[in-house]
Amino acid sequence: MELQYQLINGLPPQEQLSALLDLLAVVFVNQSQAETRADLDYQLTRTGVQILLASDNERLVGCKLGYERKPGHYYSWLGCVHPDYRGRGIAAELMCRQHDWCREQGYHTVRTQTYNQWREMLILNLRFGFAIVGTVQGKRGLTIVLEKAI
Repeated sequence: MELQYQLINGLPPQEQLSALLDLLAVVFVNQSQAETRADLDYQLTRTGVQILLASDNERLVGCKLGYERKPGHYYSWLGCVHPDYRGRGIAAELMCRQHDWCREQGYHTVRTQTYNQWREMLILNLRFGFAIVGTVQGKRGLTIVLEKAI
């Protein structure tokens, strides 16, 4: 396995975008590709989106998407690793790269949200210094809000 990481501001080329939507559909089965694309397009019109991709040769195996919430505050929006590639440190590497980029851009706070059903992501966030700062009612149940100073 030889992983490559790539940061893209905005949308990737169509082939990578299709692979990204496919990956997100594999992991987030409760949301259609059309809904994900609509959410992505909406966010692109607001503040732009940064997309980190992890690939094994030409296969997209992980991603981390985020955007600016407000000056100095970054929102780590979507992230996942293909089930076949879990347990190899890819999610942690994507998170570290995203936070390094955020620091370089002058952000001082990162926020994210997750559902209890994504316990691996919740545990990863806690291990990397996020604190639970609240809960909100999300589209699919109670959402756990986490925040970290970087």
